[in-house]
Amino acid sequence: MDDTARASDKGTTNTARAQQPGSKEFRDFITKRWAKPEGGLPPRLKAASYARERRARLSARFPTVRIVVPAGGLLPRSNDTDFRFRPRSDFSYLTGLGSDFEPEAVLVMEPSASGHDSTLYVLPPVRREGEGFYSDPRRGEFWIGRRPGLREFEAMTGLTTRDLADLPPGIRLGSQPTRPVARALSEARMVKDDYETAEMRRAIAATVTGFERVVRELPRAIAHRRGERVVESVFDGHAREEGNGIGYETIAAAGPHATTLHWIANDGPVREGDLLLLDAGVEVESLYTADLTRTLPVSGTFTRAQRKVYDVVLEAADAAFAVVRPGATLREVHAAAMGVIELRLSEWGIVPPSKDPKAALYRRWMVHSTSHHLGLDVHDCSAVKRDVYLDGPFLPGMLFTIEPGLYFKEDDLAVPPEFRGIGIRIEDDALVTADGVENLSAALPRRPDDIEAWMLSLRRPRA
Repeated sequence: MDDTARASDKGTTNTARAQQPGSKEFRDFITKRWAKPEGGLPPRLKAASYARERRARLSARFPTVRIVVPAGGLLPRSNDTDFRFRPRSDFSYLTGLGSDFEPEAVLVMEPSASGHDSTLYVLPPVRREGEGFYSDPRRGEFWIGRRPGLREFEAMTGLTTRDLADLPPGIRLGSQPTRPVARALSEARMVKDDYETAEMRRAIAATVTGFERVVRELPRAIAHRRGERVVESVFDGHAREEGNGIGYETIAAAGPHATTLHWIANDGPVREGDLLLLDAGVEVESLYTADLTRTLPVSGTFTRAQRKVYDVVLEAADAAFAVVRPGATLREVHAAAMGVIELRLSEWGIVPPSKDPKAALYRRWMVHSTSHHLGLDVHDCSAVKRDVYLDGPFLPGMLFTIEPGLYFKEDDLAVPPEFRGIGIRIEDDALVTADGVENLSAALPRRPDDIEAWMLSLRRPRA
């Protein structure tokens, strides 16, 4: 057995790439004679003032509680390579920090006479004067580039910033907000402020553009044996070009794969005559993400059976939108959509008679909820109590999806043969306004005739 195998058996990782000459002469040589970096301190983040107000509201709710909110750390992907870092959403919400430059950071809010004193603790980067500059793959500038230091973080956030080594005693790096604090943060995040709404508009606009790029690349997807991967790569590449990345794993489900709710293998073909269900969202640098779904005819034209199913899903979505207003609830939105699904499937003779009105047999073809909150997380505000989430009255600034669907699997003998293998979902991002609702994703066509005309315009040769 060679040394590599023995090291693996002992649970160690290969750190050979970080091994450098250890002589003093080398250390002196590599850490000296570097030009001083140009430029001053970075500007204050646009989100900083909003984050300050969020902290003040949280402080007022828990005046005597020490509040600890970590950013989280790097997660190994394989041996000594890490996944790209994304801070935890509550940390971003309370500091205004997005992007990927604060692994292991911790926000600590200490009770004080004035409410809370907030301090951001970060790991200082290893600059060129230190040995770790060239030997530390996770922190050294030679490996990861120049990163903000304490003064830069303080300038960006307006927070007092200290070395993580000075973290107060009793706070573990893995600490999480207590359950009441986590719940309060989720409840607060249900209503978006002006900054958040603007970031969501940016994310949605970038996502709409990503859908356009996918339609233009459909001929290439059709020609490829794994056309779903072509669709996925087009959108995901767009998300990296125009934002931080994707907000969740892209669902590029063609043909019968569209009947699998979370199809993310994306390894099947994209065929003429089939439908493509694309569920995707761009996450912008502030970490706010869109979440949109369109079901598109690959050939550019819906078949009779496809359009018949699509029209029911669209009617359900329109019924859901119609009830959104301040004071309404997610439960009412869901009931409106499901009322259409039940009525139309019953008219088609698909839903069998039932002695139990609570059986809801029509749910066989749409088992998911119609809506979920959206923001820093694609399924935002998850710590909110179920009754508040479903039955709490809408307030202006709440933002959530409306996404009914119908999924007739290939082997479903309970539906007519012409419907088998058809999966359709229509998903938009809705903002509660003072007197109703705004469909933030209205720029993405959703009616069959509009979709066909839109696809034709995108696939015409460019002049």
